[in-house]
Amino acid sequence: MRANNVIGLIYSNAYDSAIPELTNLRTMGSVPFGGRYRMIDFALSNMVNCGIAKVGVATKSNYQSLMDHLGSGKPWDLSRKNDGMFILPPFSSSEGSMYSNRIEALRGSMRFISRSNQEYVVLCDCNVVANIDFDQIFKAHTDKKADITIAYAKGKKPSLSDLMTFDLADDGRISSIAVNTVSDEDENYSLNIFVLRKALLERLINEATSLHLDNFERDLFQRNVDSLRICGYEVTGFVRVLSSLQSYFDANMELLDTANRKALFPTDRPVFTKVRDEMPTIYGLGSCVKNSLIADGCSIEGTVENCILFRGVRIGKGAVVKNSIIMQGSYIGENSSLNCIVMDKSAVVKPSKTLSGDKSFPIYIGKEIII
Repeated sequence: MRANNVIGLIYSNAYDSAIPELTNLRTMGSVPFGGRYRMIDFALSNMVNCGIAKVGVATKSNYQSLMDHLGSGKPWDLSRKNDGMFILPPFSSSEGSMYSNRIEALRGSMRFISRSNQEYVVLCDCNVVANIDFDQIFKAHTDKKADITIAYAKGKKPSLSDLMTFDLADDGRISSIAVNTVSDEDENYSLNIFVLRKALLERLINEATSLHLDNFERDLFQRNVDSLRICGYEVTGFVRVLSSLQSYFDANMELLDTANRKALFPTDRPVFTKVRDEMPTIYGLGSCVKNSLIADGCSIEGTVENCILFRGVRIGKGAVVKNSIIMQGSYIGENSSLNCIVMDKSAVVKPSKTLSGDKSFPIYIGKEIII
């Protein structure tokens, strides 16, 4: 199984409802992360690092910022005459409404899939922060003679709807699948990364359509767990699934640990993103920065500690910002104090304001909000 015989399909709107604060005006794929990245960068980079040359990005709503970020696909080497990156616009169902489930979304992408020359398909979402070696997944898929391979992680299951958990046999085959389980114990939970033949995907979608089936997890996987050889591939290392604003805050804060950054951004499998030419960050006289990730184009005259600052953030003189995520173009006024804040793009905190959340309950400030 060669990577150049695989097409990638990324669903940019999957689990938008999990973080409504951040996805109200954007897709999950365009949610900013880690000071300079967007969530879709991880899925795209995982694919191109293994040699996948054709990737479709399925959209549904609020995808203007996503299209601005992706452009022609050049940062990921997907701006090509043959294959490359394709933006798949949303479609309406036969009833005239927008598609409402993953099976309908896949049905709308089948024309893109069926017209491709590749034999295999990789499906994935945008809410997983991980650097995954797809070559190893492809090898496991071939070695186990699997019909479908599902990438999974082991731990406490994220609070997401219709998320699969499974039991595995000694040979790696999934013996049983459960959906929407509730447990405090560690489980094998799906990362919603699937590898299978294009012909098999077409057959499953056609069967689901003819039988009026509409639940992706139950009707395509749980229903076929005995008739198909469905295997699991455990993804280890730094793997975080975004399921809430709290999980988003925690995953970003974990990047302040050097070991986590090295695990997520290894030199042999870089994470690519849109490049912006910005001036270096300016540190004013009397400024103090500790244990923080600072993007280019910032201006800091106050104190920043345990923070992630995106491009173009300005911190006024005497301001103190701790344990916070400040997104692109935001401004913190002089002598203000912020703690445990998630501040969206181009927001403003006027001088001498005090805002404080907690590490277990961060406060969110919306895009372009003035406080």
